[in-house]
Formats: sequence, C-alpha cells, structure tokens
Amino acid sequence: MPKTTFPVRGDERAQLTAFLDQQRRLVRTKCEGLSEADAHRSLLPSSPLTTVAGLVSHLRWVEYSWFHLNLLGTPDSGQTPWAPDRHPDAEMMVDSVPLAELLDDYDAECARSRAIAAAHSLDDVEKAPPPAEAGSSGPVSLRYILLHMIEETARHLGHLDLLREMSDGVKGYKRPFDGA
Repeated sequence: MPKTTFPVRGDERAQLTAFLDQQRRLVRTKCEGLSEADAHRSLLPSSPLTTVAGLVSHLRWVEYSWFHLNLLGTPDSGQTPWAPDRHPDAEMMVDSVPLAELLDDYDAECARSRAIAAAHSLDDVEKAPPPAEAGSSGPVSLRYILLHMIEETARHLGHLDLLREMSDGVKGYKRPFDGA
C-alpha cells in the first residue's frame, strides 16, 4: 500500500482518500509480526468468529461490497460470502487461510476500490444500494461511501488493536505518515 501523505490544506477528495488510505495501511501495520496461531485465535467468548484474520477478511469484503456491488452495481456472482445459503458471518470464517494471503487480498481489494473511487465524482451515487429492508434509505454518494469506509476501517482497526494486544502484548504503532 502506498505511503500516505496528508494534504492538510488539500481539497475534499484528497483529504478523504488520504484518511481512508491511512486507515487501510494501518490494518497491515497492526498485523505485522503476528503469528498464524494468534491471527486465527478467538479471544472473545461472546464473539468467537472475531479474530485478527477474520477482521482482515471482513474488511476486504466490505471494500468489495461498497465499491463493486453498491457503487458500480456489479451483480453478485455468488463469489461473495453473503450468499443466502451461507452463514451470516461467512467472511469471518477463514481458519484455513494464511494471514499473509488475507492481507494481500485486502490490499488488492483496496487498490481496486481506490481505482473505482478515482474514476467517479464525489457526488456520483450507488447504482445498486442495499434494499430498504436492510436499512437503506436510498442511494448514497461516493462521498458518503468514503466517509463510511473511514469509519468502518477505523472501528475495526480499534478491534485489531485490542486483539493484537491480547494476543502477544504488542500495543500502538509508529506514526507511519507524513503531515504538517
């Protein structure tokens, strides 16, 4: 993932994408040096599917969902973990997938999302918003999607931070960005 430089006086798009890219980059940073066993270890009795590996997989599929399925309106070809016949949290069930592969898949999905966002105006709206019964109030703009992805990624980054500390005691991270 490219190093993030924050445009402190940049335009709206530059700031939104820089903040999202920073959160995306920190996902990988939070996983650096973590053992496979710890990456797949369930530490929360109330949420046994919430593992570091499961969260990375979830974030990958959230990227795909918002940018491909919703914004572009790409039909779900059945490759997503949300097929009607699958477990509701299927994207979190990745015990047999190495963390490095999950991180590479996440980085690749982020690159595709970045390219999709770059090709659209912030005011462009989803071609296939979620149905009303899923809580949708109608099509949202790319601006909303970028803001939501910052929130979604940052929230799960907090979960990763806690799981990492519980796994092997590693806390915090170096400040890996430029900015004035």
